Amino acid sequence: MTIWRLPIVSITALVLHFGSFPGTIALGQCFSKTSEAGAQKQLAAAPAAEASASTLPDAPGVAWQQKGQNSPAPSVSKDGAPAGRVSNDGKQTKRILYIIPNFRAVSVDEKLPPQTIKDKFTTGTLDSFDYSAFIFVAIQAGIAQAHNATPEFHDGAAGYGRYYWHTYVDYIDENLWVEFLLPTALHQDSRYYTLGRGGFAKRLGYSLSRAVITRNDSGHETFNASEIFGAGAAAGISSLYYPSQERTFSKTYQLWLTNIAIDAGSNLFKEFWPDINNRVFHQKE
Repeated sequence: MTIWRLPIVSITALVLHFGSFPGTIALGQCFSKTSEAGAQKQLAAAPAAEASASTLPDAPGVAWQQKGQNSPAPSVSKDGAPAGRVSNDGKQTKRILYIIPNFRAVSVDEKLPPQTIKDKFTTGTLDSFDYSAFIFVAIQAGIAQAHNATPEFHDGAAGYGRYYWHTYVDYIDENLWVEFLLPTALHQDSRYYTLGRGGFAKRLGYSLSRAVITRNDSGHETFNASEIFGAGAAAGISSLYYPSQERTFSKTYQLWLTNIAIDAGSNLFKEFWPDINNRVFHQKE
């Protein structure tokens, strides 16, 4: 029994071993095919997953960072103000306190074409025949009469009338020489270009220096012959219609320097008028 059962057991073991082998192979092949199919499905599903992931919103922190990185920085103008906001620093108005003519003052960084002959004639006549000119001449005539600047004119209303028309002719004469005649002949720009930057001393020196320095029609700085010689020509011509006792070199020279000093003082006021206006008066035009 024992010997018979041993071959049977051996044969049974061999049969089970070799008989189960193909099944094992088939089962391995089945698992292999299943794994390959799963891998193919995963590969096919990957693009869809990526596409769906791209449509999903980022986390709030990531979205905020990306927004900060992609959004352009706000543009800033030359004076440091945002580009959408216009700065009034250095902006001139056509009139000072709505009365005093300021037609020849140019705002800071304002680019203008060269003055034409018509432009120079217009500014000269506007400064001479503007309604404010009659007011200032009246004040100057009153001051001159109070100081008895020209004794030959005498006192009273008749004397004031003489002071008035002489002062007004001086005013027109000087304006036309300085703003129209010589700027046209010498191709010089009669406008005042506001500096508007730097400390008080720098701007003060700049404004006063414009009495002897100006721009030509090409935009280059040059000697302000229109101011110096124009004021001198006006002073010389004025001696022709003043009493003979006033036709002296000292009187003419004094008037010449007075004309230049008045124009220099006018430039000084124009330079700082935008600052005064912005802080005190807030005049728009």
